[in-house]
Amino acid sequence: MDMITFEKHDTGVAVVTLNRPDVLNSMNPQLLDEVRTAIRQTRDDADIGALVITGAGRGFCAGADLTAGFTPPASATIGDGVAHSMEIGFNPMIRELAELPKPVVCAVNGMTAGGGVGLALAGDVVFAARSASFVQVFGPKLALVPDCGVTYFMPRLIGQARTRALAMSGDKLSAEQAADWGLIWACVDDDKLMAEAMAYAEKLAAGPTEAFGDIKQVLDVTFDNDLNAQLDLEKETQRKRGNHPNFTEGVSAFMEKRAPNFSR
Repeated sequence: MDMITFEKHDTGVAVVTLNRPDVLNSMNPQLLDEVRTAIRQTRDDADIGALVITGAGRGFCAGADLTAGFTPPASATIGDGVAHSMEIGFNPMIRELAELPKPVVCAVNGMTAGGGVGLALAGDVVFAARSASFVQVFGPKLALVPDCGVTYFMPRLIGQARTRALAMSGDKLSAEQAADWGLIWACVDDDKLMAEAMAYAEKLAAGPTEAFGDIKQVLDVTFDNDLNAQLDLEKETQRKRGNHPNFTEGVSAFMEKRAPNFSR
């Protein structure tokens, strides 16, 4: 892989590092393809229990690389070309990341803009360095709407009012404010970012991976379900989880006052 690095640690954590630091890790077709490959490798490798995503250099991700897009269909309009790039590149990556049945921890190491914000928020737990910031440039700079899932993730995390103001103004949101608002899990000192993110990911990797995947699924639909539907989903998911050996192990560990030894 040329646009990312992919490392598998013996702790059960895989680490993807976006590796185009000279352009703030902006996303071109090759980078998108390589991230998707890493997601599939993480999904299919039973030895991996959690994924960490971060960026090389001074930024996490500056969004789409406007100088290197996908080749649009013949006779396509400019808008058709933009939509085509989303359909075959950006949207599949966000879907595959959000649907990965394993925990995803994002370590935002610097400025993240545009679609890079969507990439970060597609993770389950987001740590950000104190010097990091989140900025929506789509509207005020490009006369576009936010994409890469930003219009899905952000209102659910911080509400419509804050999302609208950020999307229309293009103002930077500091990592500290993002944590205060609940957009991310934690803002940490720059020199502690990867240590904090890795420690959290290692804790998750040692846990019941399948259960974490089911937690993601039931939480993903909670705003679309009414109470009765969500209660029914919880019931059926607990039926599935209760029949898994990890539940038996968890109960035994609790009764024996020891740490559980879960399988993946």
